[in-house]
Amino acid sequence: MLLPRPTRLVRSAGDFTLTASTGVQAPDGIADLLRELITPATGLPLPDGPAAGAGGMISMRTVDAAQLGAEGYRLTVDPSGVRAEAATEVGLRWAVQTLRQLLPEQVYAAAPVRGVPWRLPAVEIVDVPTYAWRGSLLDVARWCHPLPFLYRYVDLLAAHKLNTLHLHLTDDQGWRFEVRRYPRLTEVGGYRAASPAGHARDGRGDGVPHGGWYRQADLRDLVAYAHRRGVRIMPEIDLPGHAQAAIAAYPEFGNDHTRQLAVRTTWGISTHVLNLEPATLAAVCDIFDEVVDVFPFEYVHVGGDEVPSAEWAASPAATARAAALGLPRVADLQGWWTGQLAAHLAGHRRRIAVWDELLDRGAPAGATVFAWRGTDRIDAARAAGLPVVAAPYTHTYFDWAESDGPAEPLAIAGTVPLETVYGFQPGEVLGVQGQLWSEYLPTPQRVLWRAFPRLAALAEVGWSGPVAVDVDGVVPAGTWVEFRDRLTVHLRRLDQLGVGYRPLD
Repeated sequence: MLLPRPTRLVRSAGDFTLTASTGVQAPDGIADLLRELITPATGLPLPDGPAAGAGGMISMRTVDAAQLGAEGYRLTVDPSGVRAEAATEVGLRWAVQTLRQLLPEQVYAAAPVRGVPWRLPAVEIVDVPTYAWRGSLLDVARWCHPLPFLYRYVDLLAAHKLNTLHLHLTDDQGWRFEVRRYPRLTEVGGYRAASPAGHARDGRGDGVPHGGWYRQADLRDLVAYAHRRGVRIMPEIDLPGHAQAAIAAYPEFGNDHTRQLAVRTTWGISTHVLNLEPATLAAVCDIFDEVVDVFPFEYVHVGGDEVPSAEWAASPAATARAAALGLPRVADLQGWWTGQLAAHLAGHRRRIAVWDELLDRGAPAGATVFAWRGTDRIDAARAAGLPVVAAPYTHTYFDWAESDGPAEPLAIAGTVPLETVYGFQPGEVLGVQGQLWSEYLPTPQRVLWRAFPRLAALAEVGWSGPVAVDVDGVVPAGTWVEFRDRLTVHLRRLDQLGVGYRPLD
């Protein structure tokens, strides 16, 4: 009843029971992770070394096994103990997560559980992910979710073998990343006077100020914590659109220097975008210099979605620059501007990620496209010869309602049913990602209610690959019916973790 479904699993006779004298032989970080995940509920010390292994051993090691790739592993459990092998420590981390799932679900409890035999079934597992990118976007710009929740969310991603947290750190409604060279980005841009009450189309505000931001030191600690669990964190600084909070902090970044904007208090798309002047581009490069100093992941997301070009069209400087560059439209300056960022970040050995609007405005060579506006945008990115992460709203927007039933909380749109997520066939892509935009997710509780169990279904798509088909009434692994059975078991693990997920229909 593992989730995501492993590549190959063979059940054998017997089992192995963890006891107080079960020892661990593993690289330091892997042994520590084992204890972090298993000791709180079991109370078992899992001491180092064979001398402590009178109760059997958990042995984990890296080996020369190219067929397992960067994240695959082999795991064997028999009555004598546990053995795991992987080509990298990342693979061993996923083996730890599988070992945890093989134990009774009470292992996910935060405090010691008495009277449970910590028995592992005898199995042989070979497990290699289908896609290299298996992620979740969490929007902390619209609502600044507390730092402890980000740690908890990392743990939930790792438990589902999702390897990337995409942090959406800036938007019109808030700037959450501390920039020491430009402190007003958080001092001013990190706070708004009010938020929408009800649906944005109703036009009502709640009159309640909201704000907050994350210190660089805190984000570095979060990055290190995630790394120990096999999770990379990709920062997104969304520019040149969705930039009203930045312009409120530094009006010189905008196109109308005579007007003092406020941080946006409504959802939707602001018409105010960054100007394209050299000084503003230099400031943005300064900002990204600080971003890459905090986030070591090779990818940096520079946004690029929903960028109105009316302010550029009204700017003599922008229209002159477009003409000098030989661009047919002033809107195509966005591709040029993004190319400047890509070149600057390449100097830091970073690659850029962009939203799929850049396909229409001159995406720089080598940019990784996050295709969100439909599955046809996945095809468009592939046709352009660019790597693509499949993130279409039709299958991966988990801020959308799961059904149109009366019990659904307020959502930006709908619907993305659980079965639709599970049935997603991304094709030949770098990977898949589920999005949790937070306009209507003001609390961690609401985030988790929307995320699960749909994110568990996407984890299976990303790790296990295409679903199978029922043949002659037989239910093979990888069908919706078989997945529902495993998910029902998996939800008991989420119960132990205190995840307030949306109940199954």
